[in-house]
Amino acid sequence: MVLPIENTRPESSNLSHPPTAVLPDDTRIPLPQQRADRNSGWAHPLRTPGALAFSSPVRSLYIHVPFCSHKCHYCDFYSLVDTQNRQESFTQRLIQELHRLAPAAQGAPLETIFVGGGTPSLLEVRHWEDLLRALEQSFDLSQIRAGKGEFTVECNPESVTAPLLQALRWGGVDRISMGAQSFDRSSLKTLERLHNPESVPRALDLARNAGIHRLSIDLIFGVPGATLEDWMRDLHAALALGTEHLSCYNLTYEPNTAMTARMKRGEFVPADEDLEIEMYERTRTVLEDAGLVRYEVSNYARPGSEARHNLVYWEQGQWLAAGPSASGHIGGWRWKNAPRLDDYLRDSPDGLPPAVDVEAPDPARLLRERMWTGLRLTRGIESAAITTEAQELFPGARERLFRLCEKLAADELLEVAPDRWRLTPGGMLQADGIAVLFMEAVEG
Repeated sequence: MVLPIENTRPESSNLSHPPTAVLPDDTRIPLPQQRADRNSGWAHPLRTPGALAFSSPVRSLYIHVPFCSHKCHYCDFYSLVDTQNRQESFTQRLIQELHRLAPAAQGAPLETIFVGGGTPSLLEVRHWEDLLRALEQSFDLSQIRAGKGEFTVECNPESVTAPLLQALRWGGVDRISMGAQSFDRSSLKTLERLHNPESVPRALDLARNAGIHRLSIDLIFGVPGATLEDWMRDLHAALALGTEHLSCYNLTYEPNTAMTARMKRGEFVPADEDLEIEMYERTRTVLEDAGLVRYEVSNYARPGSEARHNLVYWEQGQWLAAGPSASGHIGGWRWKNAPRLDDYLRDSPDGLPPAVDVEAPDPARLLRERMWTGLRLTRGIESAAITTEAQELFPGARERLFRLCEKLAADELLEVAPDRWRLTPGGMLQADGIAVLFMEAVEG
C-alpha cells in the first residue's frame, strides 16, 4: 500500500509516474499520455489565438520564487542556491510577467494568491516591496485587502525577519505557511533542514506581531529513524503554537533527489510502511481531537480556515502562474513555465517567459483530474455531475461507476451519499489506487 500523502505544488513538473497532467499542494495522477509540446520554447496559452475565448476571469495566482539557502535532500521542487545574486533581475522579470498575465483576470478581483518556492522569505525586503507594488498595479486586490480573499506566502523559520513580515502585511499578505517539517533535531538533520526547532515559534510570533494571524505549519512524517512517539511530539508541538492549519505529509522519495540517492546507497533504511500507516491514522485522531478537521488527505484546519488557494487546485479551478517552473490552468489549458532561471530571465517581446508541457483542453483529461483531486477531499465528488459528464464521453460509464461504488461501499472504502461520493478514513489510505479504479471504470 502506498500512502497518498505527498507534498505537491503546482510548480512540480513530475507529479505522477509517468506520464501525468501538471497538477498541484499535493497530487500524482497516472494518466494516459497527453499531447504536450514539451519543447515548446516560447509557446504559451496566452500566445495562442482564441485560447481564452471561453475562459471566465481568472481569480487566483501562483508565484514561484526559486531561491534557497540550501537544497534540502528530499525536495524535488525547482529551487537553486543563487551564487550570482540574481534576485533583482528575477524580480524585474517577474513584474514584467505579472503585467502580461493581468488581462486574463479581465479586471475582476483576485480571490487568492500563493507565493511558493524555493524559499520566498529569502527574497530581500526591497524586492518584495517592488513585487507587492506591481501586484497592486497589475491586479484588482480589493477582495484580498477587504479580508474576503487569501494571500499566502511560504516562509522558512530561519529566514523570517520582522521587516520582511511587516512588508508582507503592508502588501496585503494575510496568511503564512511555515515550513517547520519537524521539531526533532535528529529528523531535521536527516531532512537536511538548517533551522533549529526554537526558530519556529519565534517566526510565528513575528508574523502575529506584524498583524498576520492566519498561520499554517508544514510537517513531514515517516522520516527514517523517527518513532511514533517522535511524530506525536511533533504534532503536539505544532498544536501548542496555536496555528489554525496543519499540513502533514508522508516523506516520499522522489527521483533525482539527494535523499533517494542516499537511500539507494544504503545510507539509511526508509520507515516501515506499517509505522507510516499508524502515524497517518494517529494524525487524524490527534488533530481532530484538538479541533483541526481533515478536509484533504494531508491537510487539517479549524472550520473556516482551510487553504482557499489550494482548494482551487483540488477543485480544478483556474489559476495564473508566474515565475520559473510555475504551472497554470486557464480554460482547460495547462502549461508550465521553463523550469530554469536562466531560461526564465531571457527577454521576450511580449513579457511572457518560455513555457513547456503546454496542453490544450481535453474533456477526458479534465474529467480524470476532477475525479483524482476530488476524491482527495473529504467532501468527495458530486456523483451526478461526474456520471453525467462521464456518460457523455464514454457510453456505459454511468453503470460502471455505480457498480464500482457499490463494491467500494461494501468494502467500507467509500461512502455513497445521495449527491456525493466520498472516501472513508480507510479509503483515504488507498486514495491513489481508488482513483485509478474510477478512471478505469469510466473508460471501460
